[in-house]
Amino acid sequence: MTGEPGPFIRIEGVSKRFGTFEAVKDVNLTIDKGEIFALLGGSGCGKTTLLRMLAGFEEPSAGRIFIDGQDMAGTPPWDRAVHMMFQSYALFPHMSVERNIAYGLKHERLTTAQRRDRVREMLDLVQLTQFAERKPHQISGGQRQRVALARALARQPKLLLLDEPLAALDKKLREHTQFELMSIQQRTGVTFIVVTHDQEEAMTLADRIAVMDRGTVRQVGSAGEIYEYPNSRFVAGFIGTVSTFPGRVVRLTGDLAEIDIPAMNGTFAARAVPGLTEGRNVTVALRPEKVQISKICPDAVNVFEGQVKDLAYFGKDSLYRVTLPAGDLILAHAVNARRGSDSDRTADWDDKVWLSFEPASAILLTD
Repeated sequence: MTGEPGPFIRIEGVSKRFGTFEAVKDVNLTIDKGEIFALLGGSGCGKTTLLRMLAGFEEPSAGRIFIDGQDMAGTPPWDRAVHMMFQSYALFPHMSVERNIAYGLKHERLTTAQRRDRVREMLDLVQLTQFAERKPHQISGGQRQRVALARALARQPKLLLLDEPLAALDKKLREHTQFELMSIQQRTGVTFIVVTHDQEEAMTLADRIAVMDRGTVRQVGSAGEIYEYPNSRFVAGFIGTVSTFPGRVVRLTGDLAEIDIPAMNGTFAARAVPGLTEGRNVTVALRPEKVQISKICPDAVNVFEGQVKDLAYFGKDSLYRVTLPAGDLILAHAVNARRGSDSDRTADWDDKVWLSFEPASAILLTD
């Protein structure tokens, strides 16, 4: 039976072993209909293996996968309302854009007129009508990506699996295509699951992200939840840029914790997290944009000093690597809000600087 109430996709206790190697370990996930969901992780974390099990190219060693209420056990790929779009796009070089899209409809029970109308609809959806007669080598990388997407959507799948869909594109084109993908998904309502190692891509595209590591899911949440409230040192370090320091809880007062941080040569206030006890060792994580940097000692909480070791100028902002008294490095980010020359920077190489952060900006990690 399909169309049952509840999540559109349920992954229950799924594991996959290749001999003695366990590529996916007891994964449990639910994905809603019409959601863009990202599986994010480094090479070998199990994300592509999980995608292949959803597509039916691999069978789970343990656990069950449900799509739209139907148990997928024993269901071959061609009997699933699922289409997988590969990183290489796999377009036929000798076929036109139009014929590449139509190829996916070859085995569909459609009349010639229906097939022609569907192809035209897909060309219009991905804004490639004027390129219908061109071959893949005659269009750009971003356009080839849209042809592959149109071919996948032409079969009207319930679920579209995208394996590193933007990896072959350059940075600017990748950023532009991310928003095109989101727009197309919103117009079609098809559920997308995207596999990527690119954190920015996942954070831009996805409604929710599952961060994977060595076959397990470490955290699931929106981009904001995972970035601002990571549940472990691994997730904090994998998502975005972060500086981490060992610390010890000295005192708990209301919702604040006083943390002794030897690297900063003092005790600092941070927002407490559940389960903290006095005397407990913690990791203090700080995002660079949460650290203020100045050559003048500010009237603020959590102030400490350092010396600029390196800086990187990116035009709109600058990133500082600052050496602390104990020799540790911390990253601080400053927005270049005013147009100016090198002399107008917040600080320069070897400058003595003062750094500070708000208690709510520090992430306390116990895992």
